[in-house]
Amino acid sequence: MVTVHVSVPDELPAPLPAELHYDMTDPYAVRLSIGAPAARPVDWVFARSLLMEGLHRPTGTGDVLVIPRHRCRPNSVRIVLRSAAGAALVDIAASAVAAFLRRTDSLVPPGAESLHVYMDRALAELTGRRD
Repeated sequence: MVTVHVSVPDELPAPLPAELHYDMTDPYAVRLSIGAPAARPVDWVFARSLLMEGLHRPTGTGDVLVIPRHRCRPNSVRIVLRSAAGAALVDIAASAVAAFLRRTDSLVPPGAESLHVYMDRALAELTGRRD
């Protein structure tokens, strides 16, 4: 669990608990859960490679952007989350992101993700079929 600083338009940044999750059965993705578990956290799922690259250079298009060393918080990574409802800026310690990514690399090294994808399960999830 880490503390992130979340900014939304017309409000002051708020510190909130957050957690980064990785599941080897979905090796290309990471999940960012923001908010206390008792309060139903908000989850965002995006590419692990996006987070990896975002530690070093601005990256992403669409709903999730990752920007390293933001000027307001130079030791952080800024994750921009956008939806139809609006946008939020999430600042998280770069050291926490780097440590998380090292743990994911030890489970599934970058480039080895395809070895952990189970096509039968993926097809069943896509088609709604139950085994």
